Parts: sequence; structure tokens; C-alpha cells
Amino acid sequence: MNENKKEYTLNYGGKVVTIETGRLAKQADGAVLVSCNGTQVLVAVCSARELKDGQDFFPLLVEYQEKFYGAGKFLGGFIKRENRPSTAEILTCRIIDRGLRPMFPSDYMFDTVVTCSVLSYNPAGDPEVLAGLGASAAIAISDIPFSASLGTCKVARIEGKLLVNPNLEEWSKSDLEIAITASKDAILMVEGEAHIVPEKDMLAAINFGHDQIKTFCDLVDKMQKEVGKKKRSYISATSNTILSEKIKSTFTSTARAALAVSDKMQRQDAVRALTKAASEAIKADPSAFGLKDDKSASKEAFKGIDELLYNMMRNDILVEGKRIAGRKLDEVRKIETEVGILSAPHGSSLFTRGETQVMATVTVGGSLGDQMQDRITGLTYSKFYLHYNFPGFSVGEAKGSRGAGRRELGHGNLAERALKAVMPPQETFSYTTRVVCEVLESNGSSSMGSVCSGSLALMDAGVPIIAPVAGIAMGLITDGANYKILTDILGDEDHLGDLDFKVAGTKDGVTAIQMDIKITGLTPQIIEDAINQAYKGRMHILGEMEKTMKEPRTGFKPGVPTIMTVMIPTDKIGALIGPGGKNIKKLQEEFKVTIEITEEGMVKVLGSDTEILKIAINTINLQINGPEIGAIYEARVDSIKEYGAFVEIGSGVSGLVHVSELSDDRVQNVNEYISEGEMIKVKVLEIDKMGRIKLSAKAIQSIKKKETK
Repeated sequence: MNENKKEYTLNYGGKVVTIETGRLAKQADGAVLVSCNGTQVLVAVCSARELKDGQDFFPLLVEYQEKFYGAGKFLGGFIKRENRPSTAEILTCRIIDRGLRPMFPSDYMFDTVVTCSVLSYNPAGDPEVLAGLGASAAIAISDIPFSASLGTCKVARIEGKLLVNPNLEEWSKSDLEIAITASKDAILMVEGEAHIVPEKDMLAAINFGHDQIKTFCDLVDKMQKEVGKKKRSYISATSNTILSEKIKSTFTSTARAALAVSDKMQRQDAVRALTKAASEAIKADPSAFGLKDDKSASKEAFKGIDELLYNMMRNDILVEGKRIAGRKLDEVRKIETEVGILSAPHGSSLFTRGETQVMATVTVGGSLGDQMQDRITGLTYSKFYLHYNFPGFSVGEAKGSRGAGRRELGHGNLAERALKAVMPPQETFSYTTRVVCEVLESNGSSSMGSVCSGSLALMDAGVPIIAPVAGIAMGLITDGANYKILTDILGDEDHLGDLDFKVAGTKDGVTAIQMDIKITGLTPQIIEDAINQAYKGRMHILGEMEKTMKEPRTGFKPGVPTIMTVMIPTDKIGALIGPGGKNIKKLQEEFKVTIEITEEGMVKVLGSDTEILKIAINTINLQINGPEIGAIYEARVDSIKEYGAFVEIGSGVSGLVHVSELSDDRVQNVNEYISEGEMIKVKVLEIDKMGRIKLSAKAIQSIKKKETK
């Protein structure tokens, strides 16, 4: 019996959540084991005691890893050890990180790592939610400085009823999925998707989740009082007020001129020149700027100018309602759209909004393109997915590509969520679809530009999406008492603002939402105002997109593979495949097509020639369901007998045309009327109890005797 072990329990959304501390990972600054319905997540947090020289940002790292042994599973593939995190694990890391980050003191710059390990898994307990809850509890009972206790949850709506943290199988019935992190007083992070849900319903779901979170925050407060450590004292970098005032008095007019430049690259050049001038001034007289020497002149100049611009831009917006280059608070930058810009891809588009430009391409095909995911929750295959690329040249940086990082994966996932809701059901569109968004220029919300460009590319490819989708990024500037909401924020406005709020959807409702907050929280009123202003911006963008394309093309472009389907009984799947796959291989080779069969008995035939596809489908239908009496088929003469001819009406399906059914003539010699290998049209007359097929040629057209030479 461990004397230090202590447990806390809470009924959280109808499920009992247990938080244990004092038994595991005791050398960490804070550690808890969070359990719910058989799922257990260990969360440990450590923060460095020494500050790195010159550290000027908060290095927070959140890790989330699913241990496959926790589900009694082996990893698929060659490597059997948990190694690099999967995309899904990285996305969970980002969600936890974004909720925690604003709650650390702004001057706390010590390396901090939060490690979440899923040790046991049951579908009735969500490990991602438990990891978020554990992160808050572990930090709360540690000595690491932190503003307030937090909670996290996922909100679903099933048959019109809101609930938190449902079981895994229940998510398929929900028309929205919203992850929320909040303190008792304010919401800190929101991310999710919905099946075209009105703004008011999304707002209701967010507020519902916040109400549930408040009960968890009370439990964490109790834990902190009973088992929490005293918060550590730390030395923060002392603010150089002399430098700030000197920079302000000397360079305000030049900074004002730089902010008036509308072109991003020219504005950056002006800011660089301003920073260089400040650096030269510091080198000339360090003491005038509160410095002992000029060793860090460049770094101090950068910090001073950045602070000057930060305060200047915020003041312009809050007091005067004036943005960079004089844009109105609710004004969307100029939009240009094109489709079909590339010749070979199945669909393509170019979306430009101000200085943000995204090119999207679409590829459609069969199940060989499915995206496989192997997680402790099980093996899944995605029929629709989106990849997002952000090369250095898009922001004028000379850097090579090192693969998709956490930011790229997060932005791509948000765009994928936004478009997934309008994809047609597999029953009517049985293709696998891949969208790739290439960011060619970026100055504010390339993820929302990807949503718009991706929507246009899907329509250009002929994918029958339910409705066009657009996305917009909103910003916020507040001093606590007053606030201003910004539509279609620039990169600089994202840097200076207190909120990055992205909403995507159709004309009828929201399909994806993401909110990152840099302050201690937002009130429900601010969120409601931001959602309403975002709706107006989204409607404007959709209107601009419609000038280029209102609805999907009818059919695919030439050369794009087409899929035709037919349903067969599940007990006939083996017959279609044949011994060792012999029959299905023969069909694929004969018609030069790809054939796929689902567990439900849906047969998909993929090829580029629609006429051949129709013949292949008819052949499969013939093999499995047999010919229909009265139906007419193209038949190949296989063999000729005295009493008639055996003909093949489909691969492996043959019947007899009796001598009396060849011609209106009295046929004495069948060879005088037809030859082996010849194609004739026949009609099905009868199928006897033995399955023998009786055919007639003369019922369609009497065959004439061949002329003799």
C-alpha cells in the first residue's frame, strides 16, 4: 500500500473520472494517472530550473503517445516499437498545447515538457480527453507557475441532444465534434467540425461544454490545495524601460510610415531598415538605451522595434479602428479565383486573397489510394484526405523543405475537416479523393485559403460536393475593457492580436472551427460577436468564388478513371473472386479494369472507358445473378455442333442456340450460317432447373446463310 497515493473522483458528463497522484513518476514536477472506463493515461510535467542564455520565448513541448500494449495490440508493419508520433497523435499534442500555453506567465521562459502516455485503452473512455484533463491536473499540483486550473472536453450532438465525451462508436451518430479547453471563467481553445451546423448551434455546443468543464476545474482546485506544491519563484528578464522609451521617442514617425505600406514584402523591408537604424543608434550610444555595451545591439533593436510596432498597431485598432494600410475592421481583401489551371491533375484551382495564395489539386481513384491509420482505437481507412504544404518561398524565406511539421499537419487537418462535411456519401460516390493544397504566398490564414481553393478544385474535378465551402480567419484586439474584432487578418495582425479564430462552412452552416487564444480567455459575448462577423465575411468570400464556379462540373475530365458499381449478395463474393482469385483476375485482364469488392457486397469496377465498364458490370451481373429471361446479349460463338451452337454471353456464362433458333430458314448445316469466334446477338428464352440457358438469335434477327464462292 502506497501511503502517498491519493485518488480524486468526479462524475464528468455521466462517466466517472479518477485522478490518482503520489504513486507513479514521483520525480516529475507533477504527475497524475487519469482513468475512465478502462482507459488510463499517465501525464507527467517537468520544467527546467535554469534559464537558457538569451531565451526570449516560452519553449513548451507537449507529447502524446498511444502505447499499443495498452490495447493488447502489435503495431502493423515492419517496425514494432512506438517511434515517431502519428498524425493523429501530433494533432492531439497541438490541441493540448494551445489550451495550456496562454495560462503560463508571460515572462516565464523555462523549458517545459508535458508528457501524456496512454497506458490502457477501452472504447468507453476517450484517451485524448483524459490527456488534456491530466495535463491541467499535473501542472496544478506541481510547483510550476500557472494562472488557473483548466478542463477539457469533447462535445457531440446526437439526435439533437448535446453530450460530452461519448463512447467511440457514438461519434458516427453525431453531427458535430467540438474539443474545448477552458478555465472556470473563460474559454481558451476550440477546435472541431460539423455537418453544416448553424452558428447558433455551434455557439450552444461551446457554451454547453464550458459548463461541464467548470465542475472539473473545481476538482483541480481541490487537488491543488490538498496535495499541490508551493509555486516556485523564478527570475524573469527585467524589462528595459529606458530602451523602450528611447526607441519610441526616436523612431515613432518612421514606424508610422512603415505601417502605412500596404505591400507585405515592402513593409517588411521598411521594418528591417527601421530595425537596422535602431541597431546603429544603440551601437553609437548604448547607455542612452539603458545598455552597458553594444554586444547585443541587433537583438535589442529587434525587440524594441517589435514592441513599438506591437503597441502602435494595437492602439490604432482599439482607439481609432484603423488597420494596417487603412483597411476597415470588417473588410475582406481582394479575391481572385481560377480553376483548371493545370492540365494533367483531375481538378485544380488557384485562390488568391490579398497576399495569400493557395493552389489546390484533386486526385480521384480507387481504394488503392485509401489512407490507412493504425491506432490503438483500431485500423481505419480514409476515403477522403487533404495534404497541406507550406514552402519557405511562400513567405520569402530561403529555406528548404524538411517534410510536414506540426503546423502543416494542423492546418491541413483543419482544411480537411472543413471540406469533409460536403463530400458525397460512398453509396453514390465510391471514389477515394485526395486534395493537396500548395501555399504559394502567405500573409494571413493560408489554412482558410486552402479551404476555399480545395472547394474550387473539387468542383473543377467533377466531385459532386453538397455545397461550396469557404473559410475566414478572425482576429481580436482587447485591453480588457474594450475590444475590436478583425475580419480576414494579416500575418502581422495575427502576431499582435489576442485571438486567431477560424471558421469555415457553406451558406447554410459551419463545417469546421478553430480558436487559438493568447490571453487568459474569452467571454461568451466576444465569441458570439466573432462568429457573427465571421459569417458575414464567409458569405462575401462564397460570393466571390461563385463568380468562377457555382457548382461541380458534370462528370470527370477525359482520362480520369471512372468507377461503376453493382451490388451482389455477400455469399456470392467468393464465387466472383474464384478459386485463388482466378475469376476476378481473368475479368481484370480481359477488360483492362480494376475490380474492388467491399465486405457489404459492393463491387467497384474502375477504368477509363465507360463503355468497357458497362460491359464488365454486365458480365459480373451475369456471373453472379445469371441472365435475365428476355434480355439481349452480345455473344461469342465458342463451338458449333450438329444441333446448334454454344455461345458465351459473358465471361464464364454460356448457353445454347439450338439449330431451330438460328434462322427462319431450315438449317441443315450450322457452319453455313455462323463460324467459331463470330459475335452474334442473342435473346434469353429460358433457363431450366439445371441452370442451362436456352438462347435465340432469330428472335432478334434471322441469321442469313453465308454466300458460297
